[in-house]
Amino acid sequence: MRLLVLGGSEFVGRAVVTAALGRGWEVTVFHRGQHRPPPGVRALHGDRTAPDGLAALADGTEWDAVVDTWSAAPRAVRETARLLRDRAGRYAYVSSCSVYDWPRPAGFAEDAALVTGAAADAGPTEYAQDKLGGELAAVESFGADGSVLVRAGLILGPYENVGRLPWWLNRIARGGPVLAPGPHDLPVQFVDARDLAEWTLGAVERGLSGPYNLVGPPGHTTMGALLEACREVTGSAAELRWTDPEVILAAGIEPWVQLPVWVPPGSELHDAVHRMDVSRAVATGLVCRSASETVADTWGWLRGAGGEAPLRPDRTVKGLDRDVEARVLGLPAGGS
Repeated sequence: MRLLVLGGSEFVGRAVVTAALGRGWEVTVFHRGQHRPPPGVRALHGDRTAPDGLAALADGTEWDAVVDTWSAAPRAVRETARLLRDRAGRYAYVSSCSVYDWPRPAGFAEDAALVTGAAADAGPTEYAQDKLGGELAAVESFGADGSVLVRAGLILGPYENVGRLPWWLNRIARGGPVLAPGPHDLPVQFVDARDLAEWTLGAVERGLSGPYNLVGPPGHTTMGALLEACREVTGSAAELRWTDPEVILAAGIEPWVQLPVWVPPGSELHDAVHRMDVSRAVATGLVCRSASETVADTWGWLRGAGGEAPLRPDRTVKGLDRDVEARVLGLPAGGS
């Protein structure tokens, strides 16, 4: 198949490109040229936010499918989809479970209520509205039958540029007592970017359409298994000190941001990010690798990158201050 990836040089887009090349597909990458895509692709450069930024795509080339990972103003998706609608077979837009209205009930599926205020021709607003606007833009040009809406949950894996798993790996590698947010058996849902990529390519190959929640099945792993895998793969002698959620919250620590991945059980946030119904995706071929494999491969990549992961400029810095961690654990300032 001939595939066009809009993005393709970072994290999810890179995983899609690598998976497509592994299938023997002919891949074109359209990006700004700030990062080098995997070898073996045809690279086109342009800025979707600039006047005439799509000029490199206007040469009449046709593709079997397009995968778009855009996360900002929906009108960029709209303009690209309009340009390509007569030259591409299917349009897969990597969206987000953030498009669902708040609060999201535990076990929510693709028919859950969506946020309001989204539009296909909008400029940048809030993340949820931007992602839903991107969905609307894809459907506007390719129709409900010609578009695949990949509503991803938490995404981890090699080349992560958000700072979640890399922070945990570096923190545990540093050793000493580690504030491990409990309970140990707290269910966690995530999807490896490479598994998301394989499912998405399979979806366009088989002509699937419509929205799909895309994350690992409930119970795929736990907070305990994830952090213990970090300790094992780093070879660290770190002591995981499992701490009750009440203690963490009382200390003013922000779940999800200061302690990446973790949110307290029973909260609306836990229902929203770790209790998603993914039966539709599983029924259409979603296969998720083990948490230990994701952790090991991310550590291998991180070490090769000198221990510092790239960070998207539009995302907040993740992780817990050493002094805050030490205070909660009853240690001298500075911690380990």
